[in-house]
Amino acid sequence: MKNNCLMLVLALAGFLGIAAQTASHTSDARSSRTASARSLADSVKKDPETGLAIDPQLMLVKGQCTACHSSKLILQSRFSRDKWIERIRWMQRTQKLWDLGESEPIILDYLVKYYGPATGSFDGRREPLQSIKWYKLESSR
Repeated sequence: MKNNCLMLVLALAGFLGIAAQTASHTSDARSSRTASARSLADSVKKDPETGLAIDPQLMLVKGQCTACHSSKLILQSRFSRDKWIERIRWMQRTQKLWDLGESEPIILDYLVKYYGPATGSFDGRREPLQSIKWYKLESSR
């Protein structure tokens, strides 16, 4: 059982890393929405056990999502509603996730509110590094 959960977490982590796609451009309106979503997630209190944003829906999200995988998979992801739905459907198809029923829209609202797309146009991925200071490696010969 423990090995199955570990394999599930590793498979999901791989899927989340591989399946994330970049968007071509974002509008100013979307940028301001995502900037406010990021500041909202950063400004709310965090659950000490999971690191997830404390909200009236936290226990539902915590119960449904962390039953199979670490909350770190949520914390490192910044997906649009459509991408979160896509991830849920993938887990249902391949990882035996149960039907979330009436809980699904509530969970999606929470995920998009606190873990929606980041300010950049990289849906689900970290923003590119800025101001990199490169240096020349000296030959050791």
